[in-house]
This record gives sequence, structure tokens and C-alpha cells, in this order.
Amino acid sequence: MGMEFMAWFTHKFIMHGSMWYFHEDHHNHSNVSFFEKNDVFFLVFAIPSWLCIMFGVMHGLDFKFYVGIGILLYGIAYFLVHDVIIHQRFKWFSKSNNWYVKGIKRAHKIHHKHLQKNDSENFGMLIVPLRYFKNNSSVI
Repeated sequence: MGMEFMAWFTHKFIMHGSMWYFHEDHHNHSNVSFFEKNDVFFLVFAIPSWLCIMFGVMHGLDFKFYVGIGILLYGIAYFLVHDVIIHQRFKWFSKSNNWYVKGIKRAHKIHHKHLQKNDSENFGMLIVPLRYFKNNSSVI
């Protein structure tokens, strides 16, 4: 739960704020290669995760280890949900009929309809407003 809030905060105030330069190509799809400048945000979370795990192990599996594991697990969930399921950067799960998947895809589509940094809504990834889970297949 803590990582969902951190991801929401980072997305709204960092990615759509001072680091919009890196996130913008993710919204306007101006990049023609497989990689986007937006992929730099992998490091924003991976480096602290690695450091927390490493220092947590060095200090006898203290709280830092578990914080690092939490960041890592959220990163794996982010990759699977955002890159694989929503954006289909990998065609592993391309035809899901699951109500939850449909809801997060709807919310993400609404987020991406805005091409400017200040116009977007729905900054969460795993937790989005309930209205996107209603049976409205025309939104996807």
C-alpha cells in the first residue's frame, strides 16, 4: 500500500512535474524505439531498492531489507501490470477479460488521453477510482 502511494506521488508530482522531460515521450509516443526516456524511472526505484536490500542484509535483515523487498515487489507488479498488461510492450497477456484488468486499463487510457503534463488524472497504477470498474466496455 505504501508503494502505491509513493508511485502515485512520484507520478503526479515528479513525472508530471520537474522530470516531465523523461516522462513526456510516454504520453505522446514520439519515440519510435522499444525504449522510452520514461524508462529511466526504473532506476529511480531500482537503485533505492537495491541499496535498501544490500544495507538491510549487512545489518542483519533489519527494516531496510524489507523496505527494499517491498520496492522490488512493487517494481515487479508495475512491470507486469503497466508494461505487459496495459501497454503490451511484451505480448504475454494480450487478451484478458478480467474485470480488474479492464478497470485499470480504462483508468490508464483516460490518463494517457492528456498529452500535457498538467492535464492528466488517475496517477495510480494498482488502485484507481471505482468508476473505471463499472461495465462500460466502450472506454477500452
